[in-house]
Amino acid sequence: MSEAVIRSVHSASTSPGLLASLDPLLREWLPRQRWFAGKGRPVTGFSLVSATEVLPLNSVGLGLLHLLVRAHQPLVPTQSAPAHPADCYQLLLGVRETLPPRLAPALIGHPAQGPLAGLTVYEALHDPRPADVLLEALRERAHIGELRFERDMAQEIRGDLVPRLVTAEQSNSSLVYGDTFILKLLRRIVPGINPDLELPLALAREGCARVPAPAGWMLADLPGDALGPGQGDPGDPYVLGVLQPFLQGASDGWDLALRELAKGEDFSGAARALGRATAEVHTALARALPEVTMGRAQMELLVEGMTERLTAAVQTVPSLLPYAPGLRSAFDALADLAGEGQTWTAQRIHGDLHLGQCLRSPSGSWSLIDFEGEPSKPLAERRLPQPTARDVAGMLRSFDYAAHSLRTEGTRVSAVPGWADACRAAYCSGYAEAGGRDPRTDPVLLRAYETDKAIYEVVYEARHRPDWLPVPMAAVRRLALPEPS
Repeated sequence: MSEAVIRSVHSASTSPGLLASLDPLLREWLPRQRWFAGKGRPVTGFSLVSATEVLPLNSVGLGLLHLLVRAHQPLVPTQSAPAHPADCYQLLLGVRETLPPRLAPALIGHPAQGPLAGLTVYEALHDPRPADVLLEALRERAHIGELRFERDMAQEIRGDLVPRLVTAEQSNSSLVYGDTFILKLLRRIVPGINPDLELPLALAREGCARVPAPAGWMLADLPGDALGPGQGDPGDPYVLGVLQPFLQGASDGWDLALRELAKGEDFSGAARALGRATAEVHTALARALPEVTMGRAQMELLVEGMTERLTAAVQTVPSLLPYAPGLRSAFDALADLAGEGQTWTAQRIHGDLHLGQCLRSPSGSWSLIDFEGEPSKPLAERRLPQPTARDVAGMLRSFDYAAHSLRTEGTRVSAVPGWADACRAAYCSGYAEAGGRDPRTDPVLLRAYETDKAIYEVVYEARHRPDWLPVPMAAVRRLALPEPS
């Protein structure tokens, strides 16, 4: 490795030509990633928020660059998806003179100009050595440029854990270290306290064992408005990643439900236990963080948002139109109760709860994971206290989806009769056992949240998976019926 090449990469993170040299490569590579949020809109350019040389290119021909990059795209604001500034993405780029065959799938490209000209750039998370560097930085609580690595000193982090990239990812990326820890690297970065770190830390302080306690976390020390005016306050942290214990042998709740369905096995016992776990997490969050009371003014805003989403959904999916009056009645009923003086308690919740966010250990114990909330929502909105019924409604809808997900020779079959209803009832009963209150005792609130979720699902499926549209439409037909008096 020549000294000239080493000096070139060593200055890459501060070179004004770095992003220009990567621009044509990223325009092609970034939209293909599953975690890229701007699919369907062209990338018109990039701006560099932060560049840090985590691992200088060394004598064995390997370097690691950490970038925070804003991807500029045409904005298409709607009522349900308002226009946002350019999204900021976290990139970990490996740099080598040549790429070994085992890393061929990770190739991003070969810059033709700038400080990386003549070198190979690739997705570093596929490479064990850069992955080792991240874990070591967490172990040592390192500060590297604008990157800060913190940890819980009560948890041992060994340095000999072999990393592997989790391939089944959606909005983020994860590395598993020796079946002991999992490092979730957030891809879409915003300033502020990310609930995926905030809430597990709060639950750990409460001794809640239902959520793996963070062992370490990655932050970026940047100005609060580094993403542009109005995009953060001074002192706002930029959370980049969270290291948590890996629940070895645990089954994903969604996969587990589908396996039980395929075998014709009853799932109500597991659903009941999951209801208890959910209530325990909600109870611990209520102890750890402030609760608020939602009265008429707050509920009017809540109902207004639900109604606006319904109006926008009808415009996007015209087949909703015949059901719109019935669906709206679910929101009107909630507004009527608020107008009569009823109030509700709101607290911090999971925010995006479904079977895929739950893991069951071989012993049968459930854990809840991924507290990031809906990534498409602004961070401030995701951190608002909300009624726990929202989480419950999300899980009830998930049971319904599972019941419709069996396939025979590639074709989805009709829902297993009574399966979802039995799971829904068992889940609510388990919740009541651990939480002291059955969600079904507030049917108006629960119906409103279920209706709002089903409307969201209809729009999503119409845009992305049209063959799934009958699943939420079946729920729409049910929820649009008048409630029995």
